[in-house]
Amino acid sequence: MLKHERKPIALTIAGSDSSGDAGIQADLKTFAALGVHGASAITCITAQNPRVISRVELCAPGLVREQIEAVFSYAPPRAAKTGLLCSTAIIREVARFFLRRRDVPLVVDPVMIATSGTRLLPEAAVEMLKRDLLPLATLVTPNLAEAEVLAAEEIRTPEELRAAARNIHRKYGCAALVKGGHLAVASVALDFLCSAEGEWMFSAPRIKGVRLHGTGCIYSAAITAWLARGKPLVKAVELAKAHMTKVISQMR
Repeated sequence: MLKHERKPIALTIAGSDSSGDAGIQADLKTFAALGVHGASAITCITAQNPRVISRVELCAPGLVREQIEAVFSYAPPRAAKTGLLCSTAIIREVARFFLRRRDVPLVVDPVMIATSGTRLLPEAAVEMLKRDLLPLATLVTPNLAEAEVLAAEEIRTPEELRAAARNIHRKYGCAALVKGGHLAVASVALDFLCSAEGEWMFSAPRIKGVRLHGTGCIYSAAITAWLARGKPLVKAVELAKAHMTKVISQMR
């Protein structure tokens, strides 16, 4: 028996980050840190660092689908997540696959805009993600800018952050964890989770002066890892928030 066959398996479907700080690389490191074997389906190859993305080469949509199918046919993951999906064609393939695998918890990190400011997802792809993928998700984890797109409203206060989580859950049917790490008025890092079971607030000390490139990937990957380990959603988010806070504190 291979060593990883004794561990729960989680799948990440995302882009490769040449800096190693985000994307597939961050997801796999997070899975390993939390005792989960990481499988991957790569959607694109990027030439980037925390300051700039200089080039993005997309994988063929059929190749992305075949990577996912290869993982499921050999060792089905207990949970999966998406990161940068790049195009309408790739989103379509991912949605078609998970439409047939509703038994696997799916965390969607709706990567639209890089920390460097580069727009990563075309408008048509954003619309397809909202229409076809989010209704299949267990959880969506938008940051402040992404939540404003999904909720179609400005977010400037903690109460507006909570309202956005409610609106996203109502509009798309999946649980919504809206992350308030970039909320300027908050003295702590606040996140709000809204699901069919209720609402929860998660808070942690705001740690200033750290590089945030890749932290969204780590957070969503940690949630996915805990789901793969059998934790219910709220507990998975709680444990992932604690892991994320520890990782950020070590970046100083």
